[in-house]
Amino acid sequence: MFSKSKINEPGSKGPEGDKPAPAAAPEMPSAPRQTDYKPSAPPKAKPPASVLSSDLHITGNLKTSGDIQVEGTVEGDIRAHLLTIGETATIKGEVTADDVVVNGRIVGRVRGLKVRLTATARVEGDIIHKTIAIESGAHFEGSVQRQEDPLTQGRKPGAAAAPAAAAKPAEG
Repeated sequence: MFSKSKINEPGSKGPEGDKPAPAAAPEMPSAPRQTDYKPSAPPKAKPPASVLSSDLHITGNLKTSGDIQVEGTVEGDIRAHLLTIGETATIKGEVTADDVVVNGRIVGRVRGLKVRLTATARVEGDIIHKTIAIESGAHFEGSVQRQEDPLTQGRKPGAAAAPAAAAKPAEG
């Protein structure tokens, strides 16, 4: 009764009209579904920040690629992606993170792409940053230095400074 040649002929109306659709027509929509398959599970969600409670005292270094919220006391260096220092927290050591939000006390160097000292912050030490914000009321004793990449330490900044120092005598 039906043939593919009539459907594919120029000028034919195809399956729309009074004729029922050919048997192959229902399969066509299912083919794109197979090629456009997407898993029903959402992509892995970022884990929540690790919280160090106010009654916790840590002696030693902390390092993570995730986020940390400190409410207690840490005597040692901390490295994280996002580091939030709570109002009750005290850090004695170097802090390095992409984002640093200080509400409490830090005694030591702070390195971060974005550093924010809130009104309750107390920092005694140098801050090396790409961008910084210091709210009114924050206490800060130390120096502030802007660097394009403040997270690099040791050899890289020293290696970059040596050619610059060598270039200065040649200019002057």
